[in-house]
Amino acid sequence: MKTIVLGGGVIGVASAFYLCQQGCEVTVIEREPDVALSTSFGNAGVIAPGYVTPWAAPGMPAKILKYLFKPASPLIFRPTFNPAQWRWIARWLRECDLDHFRVNKQRMQRIAYYSRDCLHEFRGRHPFDYGRSQGYLQLFRSDYDVELAQPALTVLRDAGIAHREVTPAQCVEIEPGLRWARETPVAGLYLPDDEAGDCARFTRELRAVCERNGVRFCFDTTITGLDVRGAAVHGVHVDSERGAETWLADAVVVALGVDSAALLAPLGVKVPLYPVKGYSATLPVTDEEKAPRAALMDESLKTAITRFGNNLRIAGTAELGNGQTTLREQALQTLMKVLRDWFPHAANPTSAHFWVGRRPMTPDGAPLLGPSGVDNLWLNLGHGSTGWAMSMGSGRVVADLITQRDPEIDLDGLTLARYRK
Repeated sequence: MKTIVLGGGVIGVASAFYLCQQGCEVTVIEREPDVALSTSFGNAGVIAPGYVTPWAAPGMPAKILKYLFKPASPLIFRPTFNPAQWRWIARWLRECDLDHFRVNKQRMQRIAYYSRDCLHEFRGRHPFDYGRSQGYLQLFRSDYDVELAQPALTVLRDAGIAHREVTPAQCVEIEPGLRWARETPVAGLYLPDDEAGDCARFTRELRAVCERNGVRFCFDTTITGLDVRGAAVHGVHVDSERGAETWLADAVVVALGVDSAALLAPLGVKVPLYPVKGYSATLPVTDEEKAPRAALMDESLKTAITRFGNNLRIAGTAELGNGQTTLREQALQTLMKVLRDWFPHAANPTSAHFWVGRRPMTPDGAPLLGPSGVDNLWLNLGHGSTGWAMSMGSGRVVADLITQRDPEIDLDGLTLARYRK
């Protein structure tokens, strides 16, 4: 079966890997000169199935209002005249009650835990270094944030997920570098089974594995549309160095992140995606003793601190505004504040390399996997800020569906059908 995967981020490359494993002839189309140069490039790198949480959560609208005019904020809201923004917000608000939160979080955890199993299986057959670390520590700055975390803690308990609520002193035992912190957390939450790793580095290595198995990667290639005939997709229109062409395929997988919506709309396939932008700073470690060992989350400012070998990644902020990848000074200041507060001597702030990416978020948080409603056209998109955590499982699920195998997990609530009810 000839398949084309649209998108060279971690989601697209994982899809290509599993399609190849199942005997398909696979081509990946990417407009950038290499894989993982857009949303997959500068993310937090956390693989935390126990932590994956919908942005639509109880108390989140009030939290947005609380932080709206503060200089250091996990959330930036910039209203636009785009009706799509307001439609997305209206849907998001409807998902912020406790009942919806529990359902959405369980859906996200289902695919995230499966994905971690797939990653571990893959790593057993293809061992390579991508800056992996073990364990994930959440830090709470205030009792208010501990209170907001209670619904998520209830889900962890009900699901039997390994976790420990820890004291400030125990936080320092887990991460000794916190001895030099300028802040003291009121509490912490430790998830020992969660992990982290450099998503972009992993994706580049995964590309190499794919190429050794016959997957073809076409870079610097622009997708101009889909070849639709007889209510089915038969290929992809592209513009490459050879000019305009149509490449035929038996199946096409759309894994273009936020750009997926515009490609799908002419076919009547409506996906409720919006680009919620995220920021990161990457810095070399200058003092091993005063740096973190693994991954942490400042739960109050929704900012992660992740250790990748000799580098630190500070990643966070959710900006709901336009789709432009413009660095906002307010977001960058929040990142550096988190570094100064928890690990002030770990790295030199002047060495920071800043990045902004567009997270393809659905209002309820769960991704969209599987059939699009148009023959031969498949979806693997909408993972938001947790694409790395869900990538391998999502790729395997979509490959199973395309090759008419039964997926190993229940897909209820993970397909486009949930928006058609």
